[in-house]
Amino acid sequence: MKKITAGLFISLDGVVEAPDQWHFPYFNDEMGAAVDGQLGSADTLLIGRVTYDSFAGAWPDREAAGDEDAHFAKKLGDMRKIVVSRQPLEFTWRNSELLQGDLVEAVTALKNEPGEGTIGMSGSVSIVRQLLAAGLLDELHLLVHPIAVRKGMRLFDEGDTTMPLTLLSSTPFQTGVLYLVYGPATQAPEGGYEEARTHLPAE
Repeated sequence: MKKITAGLFISLDGVVEAPDQWHFPYFNDEMGAAVDGQLGSADTLLIGRVTYDSFAGAWPDREAAGDEDAHFAKKLGDMRKIVVSRQPLEFTWRNSELLQGDLVEAVTALKNEPGEGTIGMSGSVSIVRQLLAAGLLDELHLLVHPIAVRKGMRLFDEGDTTMPLTLLSSTPFQTGVLYLVYGPATQAPEGGYEEARTHLPAE
């Protein structure tokens, strides 16, 4: 069974929208390695139409330019890219295809394709939310920036139920960014103040 990982740049107050406007001052070698480890190691890229349009409008040119980011651009170009869209698309980036059918059913089928491998995601917040809710996301990679953006879409929207997660790893970067990797949790922890107060200092 294949593994699905999603990577997001996120602010301290939970904003994930338009990271190009606030996250670049924090991008260093540590973050580059984290992005390459999560996204660059995947063999399939699953993204929404908006993210696809952004990537397809930039990465092929960066690959052709042959600068420092050309190697990573080639990795993305060589991947199988599956785009979630309600409308037909004309693809200009190689190895791109449209996801067919219901999102949850189609992604379940992708995970169950023969062989191992990783399906990577970047951005595409609405898809991340749906896959989390359906229990299909194996790892959520959050690069938490030490800045409160104070406007824009947050990772989690309003809902009637909680969504427990398990912390798999945490790594602080020199820039103050925290690299947190979460996995699914079977259930939320239980307890109230009566249980919590036993952990307070006695004196």
